[in-house]
Amino acid sequence: MRRTSTRLSDGRELIYYDADPPGPERAAPRVPRPDPRPAPPPTSATTELRVDRLAGETVAYAAHRQDRTHLPPADRCPLCPATDARSEEIPERDYQVAVFENRFPSFGGGRGRCELVCFTADHERSFADLPPGRVALVLDAWTDRTAELSRLPGVRQVYCFENRGVEIGVTLHHPHGQIYAYPYLPPRTSRTVAALARHRAETGENLPDALLAEELADGRRIVAATDHWVAHVPYAARWPYEVQLRPRRRVPDLTALDPAERAEFPELYLRLLRGFDRLFGDDAPPTPYIAAWHQAPVGEPAPGEPICGRDEFALRLELLTLRRGAGKLKYLAGSESGAGAFVSDVLPEAAAERLREVTAR
Repeated sequence: MRRTSTRLSDGRELIYYDADPPGPERAAPRVPRPDPRPAPPPTSATTELRVDRLAGETVAYAAHRQDRTHLPPADRCPLCPATDARSEEIPERDYQVAVFENRFPSFGGGRGRCELVCFTADHERSFADLPPGRVALVLDAWTDRTAELSRLPGVRQVYCFENRGVEIGVTLHHPHGQIYAYPYLPPRTSRTVAALARHRAETGENLPDALLAEELADGRRIVAATDHWVAHVPYAARWPYEVQLRPRRRVPDLTALDPAERAEFPELYLRLLRGFDRLFGDDAPPTPYIAAWHQAPVGEPAPGEPICGRDEFALRLELLTLRRGAGKLKYLAGSESGAGAFVSDVLPEAAAERLREVTAR
């Protein structure tokens, strides 16, 4: 992998990731094209963090995001390569994978960081359309950014994710994801850390390892398994179709994956994504989904945060859709949104059976 860092006209970092050519040849280093846009005037965009003391959860306020780009036409997509006629966020005429600081961050300014990851220059592709080699390059980019962002002062977790589909809430159609370097521990991670510490204290065992052993022994919720990875529907899945993909070997984050685990990931992940698109029939529109890497916390815990060692955490990718049937969405209505209590329409065992069918093709 070759990594080339440059700056946009407003000072934001832009990084290109290029795959090494096959064989002994060495590719010429990328000489990045400068951003031809004039430097914009300074902005006063700020993020405010407040704590809900009843729930014990942090809420971020980013009012400047009200003006962010919303579903532009393809010829005005800010993530497509530059042309003679225009240049948006990426000055290059072509690229493989590009990562840059979000122009409309949910937080930043020394308190975390938000980045966009463009998986391909092709506006019409989806992640599931990528060849395995490109998926491997995206994995390299996620890993590199995890390492870099984990070292930033005040960062507590690096969260790489992709939202696909207007039903999920995407504002740009170009195939891309995001990386949030949270300056606080997100609520779900905080609850997970507390559960890991509690289970270790009560049993002397690691909770993710115990859960994986239970899934493998039961077998009904296993979707796919390889030498190094296991994909399964959780025993208490919240979403109609939800898969957790994790290495058999417990590792805290992407930087700890070994070469064999990294080599095996692309084909299996593509199987899952392509299976998701077949869930509701071959002629159904693309399935909206969220795919996200849950990684171990980094940095120093804040007062009152639960504490456990990073080696207790198990890296996992969570893939889920809120579509519960053809033309039907799982809305977060009164119970889910108001009380935080999920009521699911699909049994995990039935979801796993359907997912095995569509990922086996």
